[in-house]
Amino acid sequence: VDIKRTRKDIKMVKKKRRRRSLLIFILTIFIAGLGYAGYVGYHAYKAVDKSYKKVNGREGKSEMREKPVYVSSDPFSILLLGIENYSSKYDKGRSDTIMVATFNPKEQTMKLLSIPRDTLVRIPGYKKDKINAAYAFGGKEETIKTVEQFLDIPIDYYATVNFDGFKNIVDIVGGVTVDVPFDFNDINNKWKRFYFHEGPQKLNGEAALVYARMRKQDPRGDFGRNDRQRQIVSAVIDELSTPKTLLKMDDISDAIGNNVETNMKISEALAFRQKYSDFNSSKIEQLQIKGYDDNGRVYYFIPDEEKLEEIKNILKTHLEIIPEQNQTTDATNRTDSNQNEQQ
Repeated sequence: VDIKRTRKDIKMVKKKRRRRSLLIFILTIFIAGLGYAGYVGYHAYKAVDKSYKKVNGREGKSEMREKPVYVSSDPFSILLLGIENYSSKYDKGRSDTIMVATFNPKEQTMKLLSIPRDTLVRIPGYKKDKINAAYAFGGKEETIKTVEQFLDIPIDYYATVNFDGFKNIVDIVGGVTVDVPFDFNDINNKWKRFYFHEGPQKLNGEAALVYARMRKQDPRGDFGRNDRQRQIVSAVIDELSTPKTLLKMDDISDAIGNNVETNMKISEALAFRQKYSDFNSSKIEQLQIKGYDDNGRVYYFIPDEEKLEEIKNILKTHLEIIPEQNQTTDATNRTDSNQNEQQ
């Protein structure tokens, strides 16, 4: 560390690092935490209930739906947002982690799509900009509308999480084991250095935070970081699905209630958990938007229109909005990375 850094320099670096702390443990809350709260007791139920927030004050789901969606029987989607809240009352913050998950009850599978925060999109009522700016313009409501327009699918549920509860949740479940893709080291916002070695490694909350936020040392940039975030999501889901977690649900529920906002009721999450109790990370298929970098005056990620249409069709099929597509579509999306790199 350069000892000649000014206080201003250090504050700017710390702010940038916090902005890269894009952790998305909301998915674990839906899949395990909220559902288990109904089993454990009154304290957990009430603690998690604090996280419930309607969208625009209404009970209904997406305006793209003609009728209500029930998580215990219907395909549904969830928009997952990791939010950095700024101290200024004039700045809503930005959604620095954006994921969309869809669940199909017949297949009992989930599709999980990461949307790069620098993706250039049309923000309804505004202009073309990076997708993470939608939250700054109009909060979760504007982000929901932007994602619905971008992917052409209804967003039935949303959840936002701030980063304060992340390390606590990981530590409560006893840490997570991830498969580190390559050797690297990085520091947290207190300048403590952490070392990661290629292969399986168990991480506590502080180490998991550093592991998930690292960006510049990854040759794949945001895409590599998104992969590491999804690794942690899957690991936490598996930890929360073990019987030992039931003994810790009061602590987990407190962390959820204090750091999460969602329009999914506990009763809905409980119904999901009871019906799909065997759901785990092995039933999650991870999708990726392909495209190219625009390194002009402002950096943007530009989606490949043809590949984006394939992603849209995969999600629409999974939500049963359109009939099941030819199975080669999924295969093409999963195997075309080499061809895309050659282009």
